[in-house]
This record gives sequence, structure tokens and C-alpha cells, in this order.
Amino acid sequence: MNFKFCWLLILLYTTSFFGQYTDQINSNRPGASMGAFAVGKDVIQAETGIAFRRYVHSGYNQSNFEGRVHFLSLRWGLLAETVELLYEGSFMTGTLESKILTVPSLIKQKGFLQNFLGVKYLIYDPFKKEREINVYSWKANNGFKIRDLIPAVSLTLGTNVSPQKNNPFAYRNIFSNLYRPIFYQNIGAKLDQEPFFHFRGTLATQSHFLGTWVFVTNFNYDRFLSDYPELSYIVTLTHTLNPFWSVYMEQQGRYSSLFKDNLARLGVAYLISNDLQIEATVGSSFKNTPHILLANAGVSYRLDFHKDFISSEEKLEKEQKKEERNLKKTFRENSKEEQKRNRKAKRN
Repeated sequence: MNFKFCWLLILLYTTSFFGQYTDQINSNRPGASMGAFAVGKDVIQAETGIAFRRYVHSGYNQSNFEGRVHFLSLRWGLLAETVELLYEGSFMTGTLESKILTVPSLIKQKGFLQNFLGVKYLIYDPFKKEREINVYSWKANNGFKIRDLIPAVSLTLGTNVSPQKNNPFAYRNIFSNLYRPIFYQNIGAKLDQEPFFHFRGTLATQSHFLGTWVFVTNFNYDRFLSDYPELSYIVTLTHTLNPFWSVYMEQQGRYSSLFKDNLARLGVAYLISNDLQIEATVGSSFKNTPHILLANAGVSYRLDFHKDFISSEEKLEKEQKKEERNLKKTFRENSKEEQKRNRKAKRN
């Protein structure tokens, strides 16, 4: 194997897997899942974009909703490599077409789907301990190993804030106006509304194997302390095709007493630079109450102020090496002076 390629392999391997910070942007996009790792201390990152959504509900005579979702995620590596402060928000606008009555009616709607603020903490990092690299064998470094299935694990805790009164998308129920029809409201009963804040917890795992594959799982308990708590899971498999392109597939399930959803997504991401990524996704649900079609396009960008951590042992070692260099320099200068004095003494 080419010697330069061996060292390139070592560099890529250590850069990709050891520690929180990576030389390239670490984005949760294009999927909906959250990776286990933080962005790295002193890194500020934004992940944003726009999505198209179409919902058709067979239970309401094929009533449908078409709209756009604007999403934004802000991530800040705070205090330590293992801690991240994050915000996740999504706001939808569109038109609900009700076909319950003989004459269909159109209703313009807009509201928050999510408004989450939380903290992520890396509980366990299997890549913290460096692994031996075989510079003579690509297969030895990239072949499948059972230990690769041991995932990194993180926990995210935070709160959803619902500042909007009379949100038509409360609890992400797109058809709440049909679920609580006009005559229901006329007898004094109100539409479902979320409390001003409620809590969410996410357990995330992340495994790397065969050099170019990443498997992520999320287990969420959302809207705790509300009328309709929600359980959900996401599994995401990502494959890196080359240093610039990657593809992914994802499955998500959401369950509450209001609705159940099962969705599948496929997408692609392109790395423009170490700090900039673009992505696109298409997806669909597996049922018709409602049936969901989606398409996303987004971009991730980071401001990288990260400085590599230097331990006290490394600082001491650097100081010792500096002192050794100074001593050697002083010794050489003294030796030259001594040689000059000896030559001068011989001439005299």
C-alpha cells in the first residue's frame, strides 16, 4: 500500500471518530433524527431550510392541507466538548381544504409545529479511547468489528414553548379544526391547546461501522405535563459515498392519543466546504389518516471558533521541550565562545 495513502487513512480515521469536534461540519440534517455527538466547544451552528407538506385524511372525506414549513435549528457547543445548547423550531403556513360539507371550504392557517430549547449531554463515547491503526492494511482498519456496534449515547432534556394562542396545529394535529368542528365549539368547548410549556427528553445513540456507515436511533418522550403526551422513535442509516456526497434513509413512528404516524424518508447531502452543507429529502407516510407527502431542502453552516484542548500533561511536556531547546542553544553558544577563547589563547 502506498505510504502517503496510509498516512491519509490514519488522518481521516482519527479526525472522523475521536472526540466531539470534527474538522468537517457535524449536522443533524438531512434527516429528522438527532446525532449523539455535540458540535464541539466554541462552535456555533445553524441548520435551516424550507419544506413542502401535503396531508390528505380519508377519515374526513379526503379533506387535505397543503403548506410550507420553515425550520431552524441553532446549536452551540458550550462549556465542554460533551455539552450542547440547542434550539429547534418549525413554523407552518398553508391552506386547509375541508370536504366534510357538500361545498368544500378553504381555511388559511399558520402556526408553530415545534419551539424547543434544550441541552444535550454526551453520556458515553466509545471512540474516546484511541484504537490501534494498521498502516499496512486498509481491510484491517475498515472491516466490520463487533465493537463498532457499541454506540455513543447522549441525553437531551428541554422544554417546548407554545407562545401562540389558538394554534391550529396544536400537538401537531393538522386536522384539529375538523376533529373539533364548528358545532362542537358553539356549545362552549374549546379546541385543543398546548400549555405554555411542556417537557421533552431524547435518548440518542450513534454507531459507526465499515468506515462509511452511521446508524442513529432516537427515542423521544415529548409533551410531558400536557393533555396528550407523545412517544416517538427515529432510526436513521447514513452512507458516505465519497468525501462530498452522502445518502440516508430513515423511518419514524409517533404515537399519542390524538394520532399515530409512521413515515419513511430518503435524502442526500453535499459538502460544499468544511463549514457548509446542503441537503434534500423526500418522504411519505404509510397510512391514510392522514397520508403525508413531504419534500425538504436545507443548508447547514457553522462558525468555528474551536480550539483543541491541551491537557496539563501536554502543557508540561511542551514547556520541558522548550527548556531543552533553550539549554541546547545556550550550550552551543557557550561552546562556540569557549572555542574562540582557546584559539585566541593558542595564538598568544
